[in-house]
Amino acid sequence: MSKILIVTDSFAHFASQQFIHQNPMVTVVPNKISIAGKSYREGIDLLPEDGLRLMQHQPYAPLLTPPSEMEFAEVYGRLSRQCDGIISIHASREICASYDNALAAARQFAGNSPIAVIDSQNICAGQGMLVKAALKSIQKHARMDDMVREVRGAIERIYSTYYVESVAYLQQNKIMSASHSSLSALLGVKPFLSVEHGHLNLTEKVRTRAQAIDRLVEFVTEFSDIEDVVILQHKTYMSEQTRMIQDRLAVDFPNRHFPYTLYSASLASLIGTDATGVVILEKEMEDFDDEF
Repeated sequence: MSKILIVTDSFAHFASQQFIHQNPMVTVVPNKISIAGKSYREGIDLLPEDGLRLMQHQPYAPLLTPPSEMEFAEVYGRLSRQCDGIISIHASREICASYDNALAAARQFAGNSPIAVIDSQNICAGQGMLVKAALKSIQKHARMDDMVREVRGAIERIYSTYYVESVAYLQQNKIMSASHSSLSALLGVKPFLSVEHGHLNLTEKVRTRAQAIDRLVEFVTEFSDIEDVVILQHKTYMSEQTRMIQDRLAVDFPNRHFPYTLYSASLASLIGTDATGVVILEKEMEDFDDEF
């Protein structure tokens, strides 16, 4: 049986902090995040709780630098001597240059070790869910082509939405215009964001936290078949928003657990340190063609 390994960048985030330690088939190449002039390697020098704590005291959004072509090439070269192929899954190319750098690095190995570079069209937990889907696919299929095809198919089943309390980072990262930011502050409204076709887009605004909770719950209840789900929050302990979301969802999904986790420093560098979100991987539709 072929040995296939997975590479990703640290934009990928997992509900369990032990996930990477428990899955040695996955290698994470760290982003660099510069906060107040000091550069950190995400996941090595900077854990999520440290990143959000440091950013809370900074008026300006951190500078996020994805792994370079050289860094990916070093990882591919090392891993290719240990395996028969690599599936490399990266943050949306519309948000981060990680995919382009990985693709350039993979071209150096053309004709030697097969490397499939995939744009997850997502970030944070959505990207992490695609990594988990790749692990399952490796166990399921014998051919790398089939693994890659299944992973690419899962991209369209990942949905993300975020409620953001402060718009400063959104404006600085040009996710929200200055005029929209000023209007939000004037009217006291807060934005909702979603990841759509790789773009982080402003989708709607709400006036109160209660309305935000309503909208997050409505987002989840739109799905009848959920394969994976996580609530992303900005605290290390369960926030009041998360508790309310879980309590509300327990009514509609009495047999399902809705785990929560602190979101990543990479995501915080884009949307700030006071957001709440939900990410869902919808179950794949069963193919009933053989039954008719």
